[in-house]
Amino acid sequence: MPSMIAPAAPTPPPPRSGLRTIGSLLPYLWPKGDVGAHLRVVIAALFLVGAKVATVYVPIIYSRAVDALAPKGGQGMLAVPVALVIAYALLRIASAGFAELRDAVFAAVQQRAVRRVALRTFEHMHRLSLRFHLDRQTGGLSRAIDRGTKGIENVLRLAVFNILPTFLEVGLVTAVLWRLFDWRYALVTFVAVALYIGFTLGFTNWRVKFRRAMNDIESEAQTKALDSLLNYETVKYFGNETHEARRFDEALARYERAAVRSQVTLNMLNLGQAIIIAIGLALVMLMAAGEVASGKLTVGKFVLANTYLMQLYQPLNFLGFVYREIKQGLVDMEQMFRLLGTDEEVRDRPTAVVLTPAPGHEHACEIAFEDVHFGYRPDREVLKGLSLRVPAGRSVAIVGPTGAGKSTISRLLFRFYDVTGGRILLDGHDIRDVTQDSLRAALGVVPQDTVLFNDTIRYNIAYGRPDATQEEIEHAARLAQVHDFVLRLPDGYDTRVGERGLKLSGGEKQRVAIARTLLKNPRVLILDEATSALDTRTEQDIQAALRTIARNRTTLTIAHRLSTVVDADQIIVLVEGRVAERGTHAQLLARDGVYAHMWTLQAEQREQEEAAA
Repeated sequence: MPSMIAPAAPTPPPPRSGLRTIGSLLPYLWPKGDVGAHLRVVIAALFLVGAKVATVYVPIIYSRAVDALAPKGGQGMLAVPVALVIAYALLRIASAGFAELRDAVFAAVQQRAVRRVALRTFEHMHRLSLRFHLDRQTGGLSRAIDRGTKGIENVLRLAVFNILPTFLEVGLVTAVLWRLFDWRYALVTFVAVALYIGFTLGFTNWRVKFRRAMNDIESEAQTKALDSLLNYETVKYFGNETHEARRFDEALARYERAAVRSQVTLNMLNLGQAIIIAIGLALVMLMAAGEVASGKLTVGKFVLANTYLMQLYQPLNFLGFVYREIKQGLVDMEQMFRLLGTDEEVRDRPTAVVLTPAPGHEHACEIAFEDVHFGYRPDREVLKGLSLRVPAGRSVAIVGPTGAGKSTISRLLFRFYDVTGGRILLDGHDIRDVTQDSLRAALGVVPQDTVLFNDTIRYNIAYGRPDATQEEIEHAARLAQVHDFVLRLPDGYDTRVGERGLKLSGGEKQRVAIARTLLKNPRVLILDEATSALDTRTEQDIQAALRTIARNRTTLTIAHRLSTVVDADQIIVLVEGRVAERGTHAQLLARDGVYAHMWTLQAEQREQEEAAA
């Protein structure tokens, strides 16, 4: 008994924690088997440690130089400590040099990780089912991917170049203060740093909801703007420019309010951080000043303690900004990794094989639908036990009223969706048992709604076979009756067609689509209302060309205009997802059923159009 339940659309997984997002990023930072990347990470880590060790030693050398220059026993300065000054300069150079070398070495790792994540996301988007892409909001989706890749750059750059060095420096400074002074200095420093970090983390975690709200509202605004611009003509037809501007402004107003809240809370965070650092610095300086006054510490040691605290103040102050940026980056990465976690509704089985032509069927293959059931929604089945067979090299036409399920057949054949009952066979293979790449390589379609890439006519035709030569492209264009039109254009095949091909008429776009499919040279040719946008004369010319190309090739024609299918070997009449009639054109007319009624209605419509002309 076939299943009557359509699969639910895949939904992204729930929101991810920051640690889980970082965990998803680590394999790209330390890619399996990439020894070069591993080596660069290790070298960058060594440069990081070297830079911070040199930074921590700078105040020590500086304090010794101060003590060497201070008057002793009432005597004036005896000599300039040249060695200490040179050592001070060399340490400053080492600190800056190691930091720059660290950044230079790690840049390749960072950019390679960004590239791999972006590529994997792009590939994953193409693997998701048609159901996902019909439900998506393109503007918001593109923004999520753009923010995600930039978030990866920020997280890697700031974590490796700022967070790790700062924590390493805090640890080294605390140890040095304990060693050169006593535990009280180390304790005050450690407590001040801990309070600063705790306050920053807690406050920033509270603020992250404002950033997330800003992202959501920005995606909504961008989606509305993109959708409005893509449908520019429709907006103009209905004079709804003001309506579109109002919708966009409402989203911008919500973004404005969220941005103001984010900025105010940022100012509160900065003030709290400044207070904690100032109190810690004052305590350490008071303790050091008291011991200098009692003779326990030299002036150089007082300078050392003050220098260390001032030296820590800058990275700690920057640490707050860095952490906020990292949290923002993690929020920005979250949606992209959630997209990567979206399950593929249609995927190859582990045992899937490559579909290869059967002996004698190198240029065609047999198609069979066996008791196929399918619905886009669980509560509405479109195909209800469809069975049909198209012998290799023959042509079958599928006709019927709108909503009968005609175009669903081609979508199922391409495995944009999987059937919920029954099976579809190509050369005796269940299409779920072969790889999607080999399945789609055997199929070619000229769809009813032709969409072209915003590129040249040459690129759009060659998309059927990207390695085709110019001669092969022009041959396909001649067969599709578009070559002469292209030559009349100022830039010929280098003419750009505009967004979604809007610079071409509907008929011109469809002829380019036909040329693209002919160039692919598929074993199965699917014509889904392929000539619906053409005038009668051009339609007749292209129909003749298609009949020539379809010879010895399996052809499935989906049509509303019955005049285009009269020569089919068999015509299937589909009504409400079931086969109502089947036979040749003459047989169906003689039967005087659904097909004959449709033929009569269209003939009357043609007569009325000719009379009006």
